[in-house]
Amino acid sequence: MARSTFLTVAAITTAAFLAAVVAPPSIATAQAPQTVMVPMRDGVRLATDVYVPDGQGPWPTALICTPYSRKGAQGFAKQAIERGYVLVAQDFRGRFDSEGDDYPVFLAGGWGEHQDGYDTVEWIARQEWSNGKVGGFGMSAPGIALNMMAPSRPPHLTCCYVSVAFSSMYHQCAYQGGAFRKALLETWLSLSKFSPKNLELFRAHPDYDDFWRAFDCERVADRVNVPTMYVGGWYDIFIAGTLNSFVTVQHQGDEGARGKCRLVMEPYGHGRNEDLVFPNTGHPRAADLWNWFDVWLKNDGRGLQDIPVVQYYVMSDPNDPNTPGNQWRTAEDWPVPAEAIKIYFRTDKRLRLRPPEELFGSLSYTYDPKNPVPTIGGANLTISKGPMDQRPVEGRPDVLLFDSPVFDRHIEITGPVTVKLWVSSTAPDTDFAAKLCDVYPDGRSMLVLDGILRARHRESTATSVPLERDKIYEIEIDLWATSLVFSPGHRMRVALSSSNAPRFEPNPNTGKPSGADAQTEVATNTIYINAEHPSHIVVPFVRH
Repeated sequence: MARSTFLTVAAITTAAFLAAVVAPPSIATAQAPQTVMVPMRDGVRLATDVYVPDGQGPWPTALICTPYSRKGAQGFAKQAIERGYVLVAQDFRGRFDSEGDDYPVFLAGGWGEHQDGYDTVEWIARQEWSNGKVGGFGMSAPGIALNMMAPSRPPHLTCCYVSVAFSSMYHQCAYQGGAFRKALLETWLSLSKFSPKNLELFRAHPDYDDFWRAFDCERVADRVNVPTMYVGGWYDIFIAGTLNSFVTVQHQGDEGARGKCRLVMEPYGHGRNEDLVFPNTGHPRAADLWNWFDVWLKNDGRGLQDIPVVQYYVMSDPNDPNTPGNQWRTAEDWPVPAEAIKIYFRTDKRLRLRPPEELFGSLSYTYDPKNPVPTIGGANLTISKGPMDQRPVEGRPDVLLFDSPVFDRHIEITGPVTVKLWVSSTAPDTDFAAKLCDVYPDGRSMLVLDGILRARHRESTATSVPLERDKIYEIEIDLWATSLVFSPGHRMRVALSSSNAPRFEPNPNTGKPSGADAQTEVATNTIYINAEHPSHIVVPFVRH
């Protein structure tokens, strides 16, 4: 996705979302909107465009709130009007023609002092063209706005359609494993021309504290009382947010939401992947935006039984005609049934099902923050994304590779993946990063998942505890989740290092937060691999 297109509402989307909502050329042009400055509870007014169908109302309303200019919603308006909906598009507080400040971004639309989402929904319900039913929709930032809005419980919010959005800003957007997501935050805030105070605020809180709890929708999932369709991608920047939102609201939400949500997981990043292209990826018809709105805004929930609870795409080698992957599946819940299998690292750089038996064993490397491992693909936004070949960085001395034997049959993993390590460092703080790759017969090492842990957050992201030099610690790296079939002739590979930049800001190894000053320290980091310290990866094995 080009950077310029990212900055418009209509283009901030995966291919699947486009398939769901982009109108064919034959649809008539929507009438010019009425622009209203809608007052919020503190008197700040938000610029709002209203597109009303011709004829006799009242009608249900489709609502999108965006930081990318409400004028980009004209394409959605065409579809809404044709289908008998009012379309309301609103600029975020402090953005474009709306009054107020745009920092902290997303906070004013939540459940705190300001509740712009709540106030907007209830304003809609009071209008003569409204039948009192409002459905919120949005992808990326507009979807995040809905996740923030839902816990405020506007009485007339009837349902939501949320695509690729986080549920915890600290854990899934600003930081991951305690490491600052430099490429995502700095570039997004800069290109979108947000107030510099946003970045200042995010950097000022390197730990998960009360500032971040105000952005954590998972903490208040029990307040959500509307059914929501959650759509995500296996390589999306907010994959954990999509999965966690569904799980928490589906199981912990209030009566109106619990058991009534749906989940769709697609083989994309935040936009199309840049390398592997999987076949048979057409968006499931049952997950269409307007179908979801019809169920709740026109049919009072009738038709929900026809939409599978979970729909997910299983990835595999695109050229394998015999794979059980490269297809859509359905399930009754997430995660799907799977067996958590431990695969152990060995000092001979192999992956084995049996744990190491030797009493002593370890592998060490030197990590220099001034020469980090470059990012190639993964869950990114404005830099290379998706399942890209890792060979250009795998020969570095600060990268440890562990390979399985060549598979002689199809091996499926679907669900969450974690790496457990026993480690030490010569520095008071450092990072440990992990990648899971699918190695093709031609040697390509295609990225499946990656993750990182800032060592001082090994106990909790809410606390920072320095390392003692050369002391052994047990840590866990969350790689989030995937659904993938390894084909015969392929191998599983795990790469361990201490950096992945600029996806994550390099740890200076000094014990100070990254970005605090220019000082760095070179660290010798050690992975322990022996009977007492059986470092391993845990994968969700699906039997067929």
